[in-house]
Amino acid sequence: MDFGLSEEQRLLKESVNGLLTNAYDFEQRKKYMMEKGGWSRAIWSRLAEQGLLGLPFAQNDGGFGAGAVEILIVMEALGRALVLEPYLPTVVIGGGFLCHGGSAAQKAEHIPPLIDGSKTFAFAQLEKNSRYDLNNVITSSKSKGDGWIIDGEKFVVINGETANTLIVTARTKGAQRDRCGIGVFLVPANIAGISKRGYPTQDGLRAADITFSGVEVGRDAAFGDPENGLPLIERVVDGARAALCGEAVGLMDESLKATVEYLKLRKQFGVPIGSFQSLQHRAADMFVALEQARSMSMLATMATDFDDVAERSKAIAAAKVQIGRSGKFICQQSIQLHGGIGMTMEAKIGHYFKRLTMIENTFGNADYHLRCVGEGGRVV
Repeated sequence: MDFGLSEEQRLLKESVNGLLTNAYDFEQRKKYMMEKGGWSRAIWSRLAEQGLLGLPFAQNDGGFGAGAVEILIVMEALGRALVLEPYLPTVVIGGGFLCHGGSAAQKAEHIPPLIDGSKTFAFAQLEKNSRYDLNNVITSSKSKGDGWIIDGEKFVVINGETANTLIVTARTKGAQRDRCGIGVFLVPANIAGISKRGYPTQDGLRAADITFSGVEVGRDAAFGDPENGLPLIERVVDGARAALCGEAVGLMDESLKATVEYLKLRKQFGVPIGSFQSLQHRAADMFVALEQARSMSMLATMATDFDDVAERSKAIAAAKVQIGRSGKFICQQSIQLHGGIGMTMEAKIGHYFKRLTMIENTFGNADYHLRCVGEGGRVV
């Protein structure tokens, strides 16, 4: 099987890497972190100008009709640069719901402003004690007249402070863990009845806990069947997991490079510590772990297009297991090989570790997905 990039994909990779190399060094990232919501509108506009926000959308909807490989290329680059901007919640997740479940009217309303950078999204899914179970939903959505009334709480909503539109999972019928009776709703972030508490996460991003109290939305706010939204949620989240695998590979790749460079510069006993054979062996082990993660990330990318739901979820779960294990090993080695400086806020290497730790615990950690693989598909 040919894993080489096409000419168009190679140009995309060069384009996004060139943009981020020039506009996103570690010192600039600190400044972007201080802006409203914790990310830069100027950088977001540049991503829009290069067409990166429109990659997954069909040409009829104003996009470029790109696939999972193109998203992988972008996510790896975002990982290398430790990008703060809400590409995952907006383009990957928000775009995923619109592409796979949006009506013609929903696409017409939301895709153009997403592509031009004027609208961002946040996925309000996680609830207290729900852990990684997408079907564990207490937030309710009750039918009333020609609309819905949403009540409940969502936690750790990435980009929840500043998103224009929230994508909310809510139960329309059934018990807390039933797989049926879950709907997905588009909710304007400034609508009456919403309250937010924003805060920074350990990786430099920002999240919000959001309370919905009698929030009224129209009948057209629901994606598809409001009583059978879980398959759509699982499909979009699988795409997000694959994208996170790509971002993690970018983070690991850059962590390894930074560590090898440090081994060449740091001297002990009058010679670079990289000349010590034991440290060379550790760097080689890091490289092996990286290549294992890269291979599994490619598998996850291909699996997003699998028609068989069980095979798709099993392949992506297997990738998430390897990504979690490789990420933990590479970053622990990176911190240790940097010595005490690796633990400081001023050292970039520690920030890679923090972001990889957050990725490990987003939409299921390695232990959760190992159980999924062992059970032959989705954990229920």
